[in-house]
Amino acid sequence: MLTHAQIWTAIDRLAARAKLSPSGLARRAGLDPTTFNKSKRVTPDGRARWPSTESVAKSLAATGVTLDQFVALISDTVRPAAQAVRLIGFAEAGAGGYFDDGGFPAGEAWDEIAFPAIDDKDAYALEVSGDSMHPAYRDGTIIIVSPAAPVRRGDRIVVKTRTGEVIAKELKRKTAKTLEVKSLNPEHPERTFAAEDVLWIARIIWASQ
Repeated sequence: MLTHAQIWTAIDRLAARAKLSPSGLARRAGLDPTTFNKSKRVTPDGRARWPSTESVAKSLAATGVTLDQFVALISDTVRPAAQAVRLIGFAEAGAGGYFDDGGFPAGEAWDEIAFPAIDDKDAYALEVSGDSMHPAYRDGTIIIVSPAAPVRRGDRIVVKTRTGEVIAKELKRKTAKTLEVKSLNPEHPERTFAAEDVLWIARIIWASQ
């Protein structure tokens, strides 16, 4: 018997296969962009809401996927297709030309790696060099950073300061005036920045181990 979660997972995988977000899949299918949003998967009173047959059919037609292929996406053994994610060394990240003022990757000097599709077209990868972030991240660790992901206390983040410094830390506290961060290496002290000295913050969503 099919479950609500399996059908929605298949839709998410269908979007990933086409290198789209769920909202991007809905737009390509000619549907309202919010059709496949997480908030649309339950009713206001908390009951599971199923996608309509029409929305699924239009999504299959828009991506060129057959019904049999869609059924295969329901299987827990199927993984989303990999996509190209931009990559630079962490030590290079502070140099000019790699990011715009909002912290989004820019320019053509990036390398690329394959990574399972994630719901952020602006996500990028940084490769750690040296042991300054040990034991959290070793030399050669790849971290995936999402500029679009919400940031909360306790998250591991990448911060760029007005002086051009790019650092990976744990968010301890953020107010309108200051940013307090905890070092990933216990030998390094905690730091506090004035809000005006921080250009941007982005959340680390995955790291190789």
